[in-house]
This record gives sequence, C-alpha cells and structure tokens, in this order.
Amino acid sequence: QVQLVESGGALVQPGDSLRLSCEASGTIYNPTAMGWYRQAPGKEREFVALKRWSGANTDYADSVKGRFTISRHKTKSTVYLQMNDLKPEDTAAYYCYATIVSRDFWGQGPQVTVSA
Repeated sequence: QVQLVESGGALVQPGDSLRLSCEASGTIYNPTAMGWYRQAPGKEREFVALKRWSGANTDYADSVKGRFTISRHKTKSTVYLQMNDLKPEDTAAYYCYATIVSRDFWGQGPQVTVSA
C-alpha cells in the first residue's frame, strides 16, 4: 500500500524559510510526478508545485514562483519543497501528492503557519 510521509510543517515568521519533504513508500514503481497542494481555512485546495520524474519538468503556481523551489531526491521517491520569503498568505495545510501507475496518492497535510 502506497503511503506518503511528509515532514517539515511549522510556525514561522514572515520572511522566514522552511523546507517540506515527502517520501512515497510501499511501491516498487517510480512516481510519474510528485508535488504539493495547499489548503487554507475556508478555502479550496490549490496547486502549489509539481515535479515530473521524466524530463524533470517543474510547474509552480504564480503565487509562489520565485519563492518556492521543488526538487527531488536522486534515487528515492522523495520530493522537497523549499519555501523562502514566506508570507502570511502562505499559511495552509500543505498536501503532498504522488502519481504512481496512474493513481494519485496524498499525504497527511502538515500545517505551515506564517505569523508575526
């Protein structure tokens, strides 16, 4: 059974940096892609960033371009989200996802809170 284990959620101040990580386990298959969505209280879940395994292409939401960087481990099914210059509007639960053999799997959504 595929499981996504995330880490790195925290309470930080505006302008701080934080790195989230997400590891997929329980499968022999490599992901097609891994990425992050986020959901703030009272809002819909929104796309944040994506990393494709083939070609190593990345996509970002406009709201995080230039501040967030998604990367992957060279050999593991692990993806990282480096978040710099965090803003209060980045406050949300951050959900990792992985597409593996045409199925999407989701992590538990660690909380990132940006507050002075």
